[in-house]
Amino acid sequence: MPEQITNAETRDYYYVSSLMAEAITSSQLEGAAVTRDEAKQMIRSGRKPRDKGEQMILNNYRTMRELSQWSKEPLTPELVFNIHRIITDETLDDPSAAGRFRTTDELIRVVDTRDSEILHSPPDAAELPARLAALCKFANEENPHPFIHPIIQAITLHFWLAYDHPFVDGNGRTARALFYWLALRRGYWLVEFISISEILVRAPAKYGRSFLLTESDQNDLNYFLHYQLLAIQKAIANLHGFIEKKTKAFHATSRILRSLSLNHRQEALLSHALKHPGSTYTIKSHGTSHGVAYGTARADLLALADLQLLRKQEKSGRFHFTPAPDFAERIERLHDEP
Repeated sequence: MPEQITNAETRDYYYVSSLMAEAITSSQLEGAAVTRDEAKQMIRSGRKPRDKGEQMILNNYRTMRELSQWSKEPLTPELVFNIHRIITDETLDDPSAAGRFRTTDELIRVVDTRDSEILHSPPDAAELPARLAALCKFANEENPHPFIHPIIQAITLHFWLAYDHPFVDGNGRTARALFYWLALRRGYWLVEFISISEILVRAPAKYGRSFLLTESDQNDLNYFLHYQLLAIQKAIANLHGFIEKKTKAFHATSRILRSLSLNHRQEALLSHALKHPGSTYTIKSHGTSHGVAYGTARADLLALADLQLLRKQEKSGRFHFTPAPDFAERIERLHDEP
């Protein structure tokens, strides 16, 4: 993998970007009408969701963040219910439906929104406990006989839960979360950096068609497996493209830095921050790095804070400066200003 993923100081940026992309597009697949920019702003700022669509995205983001911890546990019905509970928090017409099976009174059908044709009738509610127990047993078999590749197992979980539709809502989001859960549990850490739903949302009809072809051909899962494997390949290619784009942007920003009216010490600090976005700077550390007096170092950092390139916080009687979340974009805007 590229150095940006293996470097502990930069990997978090790509990790969080991936989590946000998956949270947003997985929710958009289920009807969340929220733009990507609005959703990212909500997550980064920590503000409360303004509507159901934003709540769906925030729930998905929280779920994705927990999956790496949950992957250390075997899959149980209780864990599946917990995932569903978080995914559907404050988004259901009946809040009591979160984290429980649908009942026989809650008739669930998958229908074509264009003509209301029934596309899928899931198993009866009475069958769901036994079916979920079988799903968990399948997921926990690390050495199944005959051998099943772990990614094939993960994709099968995705299909299985979506086919059973055990909940009144949130089945698709829960199913995709289970794919990530099993891939992570089997050591495929790269899935934390890719977004499958980002591929699926571009052609939701093809995604639905892969379900229908499987069900209409005596449950031949190859249709769904083939489509999902293509989606994974495209998601990995997207990750490489995203890293390449950000790397080019980094070099461009570095060139812009040299054109701004900053002194060489400030340029050096911002160049370091571009490579190490999680760094913290103090007046003392800056002064020591460049061999200048306290007053000079203080003036350097406060000027960068005034430009909103650094954030200033006081801790234990000392100022600490950290790069603003979007400071690379701010540098570009400063360059463009007359």
